[in-house]
Amino acid sequence: MINRRDMFKAGIAAGAIGLSPRLASAQATFAPVPKGWRSFVLTMQVEPTAGANKAWIPLPTFEAADWQRPGNVTWKGDARVTERVRDPKYGAEMLRVEWASDQLSPVIEVTAQVQTQNRAVTPGKGTAAPLSDAERKLNLAATDLLPTDGLVKETAEGIVRGKRDDTAKARAIYDWVVENTFRNPKTLGCGVGDITTMIRTGNLSGKCADLNALFVGLARSVGLPARDVYGLRVAPSEFGFKALGAGSEVVSKAQHCRAEVWLVGSGWTPVDPADVRKVVLEEPPANLAMTDPKVVVVRRALFGSWEGNWVAFNVAHDLKLPGSNEPAIPFLTYPQAENKAGFLDSLDPDQFKYRITARELTA
Repeated sequence: MINRRDMFKAGIAAGAIGLSPRLASAQATFAPVPKGWRSFVLTMQVEPTAGANKAWIPLPTFEAADWQRPGNVTWKGDARVTERVRDPKYGAEMLRVEWASDQLSPVIEVTAQVQTQNRAVTPGKGTAAPLSDAERKLNLAATDLLPTDGLVKETAEGIVRGKRDDTAKARAIYDWVVENTFRNPKTLGCGVGDITTMIRTGNLSGKCADLNALFVGLARSVGLPARDVYGLRVAPSEFGFKALGAGSEVVSKAQHCRAEVWLVGSGWTPVDPADVRKVVLEEPPANLAMTDPKVVVVRRALFGSWEGNWVAFNVAHDLKLPGSNEPAIPFLTYPQAENKAGFLDSLDPDQFKYRITARELTA
């Protein structure tokens, strides 16, 4: 685990290898703080192929008073059924669409407005209202891919052994995930989040829905309410991190899962160990050392803050899509469509076919 002394040494090392103070600072600044709301318009155009006549489109209507305000949602197209529906367990909202069976060129275009801003809390400090009993139960529960017993619980208990309070336990789990996992560029989409298989095989690799699910499952298994938050990057990073922002207005493949842990004082506390590993792998010049200044500052910031260039869809696991003939899906962050044979490949927007764009509104 990197402690404050290691971080200080890493800063000295940056100077020792010949980086000017200006360059070192520019490469190693990542400190999101709330500084005002940003407004975005998302446009999601879905034209399913292969005879699909049903679709489900996630909506960015998750609401959090301090970091996300959902706005108007409108749509147009040639469907015979279009309705906003909400999952009763998690509150995940989506547009459910059905076309006539003989519709030759089905299309639906959804436009959603949403406001976001940076978040920053001091983990375990503050005056957040207590978590309700129902919310605590929901966010401690096991799911199909997030068991809270067996290998998961055994692993988590070893990680938090000797830690006296919830904040220290959460930090220990965060550090363990950062230090023991790695991002696998070959993983499809955001991954799946099958954490038992990850632990049993020792293959602690994947993408955000794998690595952050590992944090969530480990936390839940030792009594810390935690949840995955599924969403989409919509703008570049204001700190210049290529790996931590959208590269263009076309964000069809910019889905990203984050995580939260509930701590007394700070309430729902943002964490994102998966993005630390993304910086390690992808931030130029790539394959960075854990002591690289870029990694150090991101690792420090992503336990307690995140940048508001991302919008949240929902926190749902094991989601049965209303009106679908197929089994539940692990999570809903990509548009889904179904034909008589089953789901289309939601990870292939070119074949599916869908296009998502994000535009920031300026005064």
